Amino acid sequence: MVEPLMQTHLPLPGRRQGKVRDIYEASLKDGSPALVIVASDRLSAFDVVMPNGIPGKGVVLTQISNFWFDMIKAKLGGQLKHHLISTDPADIPGLTDAQRAPLRGRVMIGRRTKVVPIECVVRGYLAGSGWAEYKQSQSVCGVKLSAGLKQCDKLPSPIFTPATKEETGHDENVSFERAAEIVGVELITKLRDMSLAIYVMARDYAATRGIIIADTKFEFGLPIAKLPGEPPEAQGQPILIDEVLTPDSSRFWPADQYKPGQDQPSFDKQYVRNYLQALVDKGQWNKTPPGPTMPAEVVRNSLDRYLEAYTRLTGKTLAL
Repeated sequence: MVEPLMQTHLPLPGRRQGKVRDIYEASLKDGSPALVIVASDRLSAFDVVMPNGIPGKGVVLTQISNFWFDMIKAKLGGQLKHHLISTDPADIPGLTDAQRAPLRGRVMIGRRTKVVPIECVVRGYLAGSGWAEYKQSQSVCGVKLSAGLKQCDKLPSPIFTPATKEETGHDENVSFERAAEIVGVELITKLRDMSLAIYVMARDYAATRGIIIADTKFEFGLPIAKLPGEPPEAQGQPILIDEVLTPDSSRFWPADQYKPGQDQPSFDKQYVRNYLQALVDKGQWNKTPPGPTMPAEVVRNSLDRYLEAYTRLTGKTLAL
């Protein structure tokens, strides 16, 4: 197994490091301001970055995002735009061939935006924090649901359940009304409608590939500069940014193993969370840094789940 790419240090301005991605600023050949987003092989769980990564994970996630970006453009391009400009490292000015080489397959060059400070979560099934909240209040983010629902039940229709974007710690689920107070009624209404449209499109496609997309989250931004040839009416309109519909931002379940009333097997990092939770239950970790080193078996099995998700969705295999 190849060594994981845990971090990058490119000679580009504005470097910042998230839990999983390294982000830089760049000016493209036409002068457009852009972001260079590099998906590392770091893995974050319970808001802690593990000391060892999943080799190739960043490539798989980027390729899944690229697949969905292409589909969104083809099916929803008249309704919404996204940030992706290029995935070719050769389009990043100021780098040598040696600096570009590790970026192949794992870089997105996107439009720079002012990020809307709301996570746009769509839930089609009752799982995770939604299930925990439902047990307490029979609602999720202010959306009342019918009585008697079981864990992982399919909802009658998808619901939009926004969350605040926090710099540290967990994002906080909020009501639509609270999200409107933060970013404005017009904008959050637009983001809700866009988020639901993307989710329904993706849910229906994934179902034909044997995958249930139980829930997902999207991020949107307001572009800080127009692209050459962009019509004036596009100015000020939010666009989809960051990764999209990956196993790190969504719950992917194998449809042939779906059984409501319990946790589901998944293609996402829930496998790693379950391993880590077992360590917590044994008193061997307390969910604070530093995280425990993941055994080789956990790393391999986790990567296999990411790769299976990619193959199921795209019908292709990915050589790492």
